[in-house]
This record gives sequence, structure tokens and C-alpha cells, in this order.
Amino acid sequence: MRLVRLIANLGYGSRKDVAWMFREGRITDADGEVLYADDKVDHMQIRVDGEPLDPPAGIVLMMYKPLGVTCSRKDPGRVVYDLLPPRYRVRDPALSTVGRLDRDTSGLLLFTDDGTLLHRIISPRANITKVYEATLAQDLSGDEEALFASGTLMLESETTPLLPAKLDVLAPRHTRLSITEGRYHQVRRMFAATGNHVETLQRTAVGGLQLEGMQPGEWHQLDANEIARIFEPADV
Repeated sequence: MRLVRLIANLGYGSRKDVAWMFREGRITDADGEVLYADDKVDHMQIRVDGEPLDPPAGIVLMMYKPLGVTCSRKDPGRVVYDLLPPRYRVRDPALSTVGRLDRDTSGLLLFTDDGTLLHRIISPRANITKVYEATLAQDLSGDEEALFASGTLMLESETTPLLPAKLDVLAPRHTRLSITEGRYHQVRRMFAATGNHVETLQRTAVGGLQLEGMQPGEWHQLDANEIARIFEPADV
């Protein structure tokens, strides 16, 4: 792939824009030597305005999604892509969220431009556990753990019961819930089915990958070991 096309696909501008950047000497190698559009150079050695070139296609990002932002590309309010460099929004192939968290849910959110990997993660066959911590409006009644684990709970307007889920009671109104499905607003609807209301909700793990050491709005690229942890059992 010619360098112009490579850099344009990473969102730095149109091919015309990137060709102009080459003419201006803004594309260099790691030693500061100016590169030309037909040069052959390792991706890791390319610099744009002195900064390393963004990673190539096939990336996986992990974000601590804050409250008040939407997992969408177009929304009247703030969206998760606003927390990434602007060029990440126009990469080709496109960077997509792996599932969604609603506006009022914070926590671990994944992005990837690898469609095969995305579908592998969200496929029901993968049986990947998602872990949430919830604070509730009312004290637990005491039978929620058995109900959620039974595999018989039916959500309103659905015809198939939920798969068994694990509930850990951390306090009378504070719980940890581990689920392997991803139905619409599932955690909130599960507690609503018991007559309770979720006041705060945070996803703390996807598989063995945990939300640790990050602040709301922070993100980083996952390495191979971190990606592998997505497919490991949750440590709860």
C-alpha cells in the first residue's frame, strides 16, 4: 500500500491532503529524515509532524466510558468518539464500538476495526461474561440471587427467558451482576422485574479484562495479551 493511501486511511486527511503533507516535509521517519510517497518503510518508523503514526488496521481500544456520552456516531449530545482523536472517527476500515453502553452507564467499553473479532466477541456462542456493579433505589428483597440464577426470568415483551446470571450482594443496595447475554438495557430490566430501580450502573469487566487503573474518559490500545483476556473467565 502506498504511503499516501495508508496515511489517508488512518484519518489524517484525504489522499490529496496527505500528498500535500509529503510535499511540505511533514512525513518523516523516526530519525527525522523526510519521507516520499513511494518510499518503503516500516509502519512503526513513520512520523507525522514528529509524532508516531497511528496504529494500523486491526486495533482494539479499551475506554473507561464516562456518564453522559452515547455509543453513537451521530447524537445531539456528546458521543464516545469525541473522546478519541478526531481522525479515529474517519479511519478506514471504520472503528466501531463492541456492543454499547447507554448514556447513563459508565465503564469498560471496547472499540475495534476488525469486523471478525467484533462478531467473535459479541456472538452468543462466545459466552463472554460481562460484569456490572449497580446501586439500587431500594434494599434487595433477598430472592434476587436465586431468581437471576434460575434461567427462568422473563423480561417484559420478550418470549425467551434469560440465561442464568450470577448476583453478588455487596451491600443492601449495592450488587455485582455477571451476565453472558447483551439484551437491550438488560441489567436495568432485570432489577425492574424485581420491583427495584438501578440508580447507577458501571461495567467493570468483559471476560477476564478488567477496568483497573483508569479514569473516566481515558483509553488505550490493547496488546495481544489484553485481547486474549477478553476470552478468559471473569475474575469475580
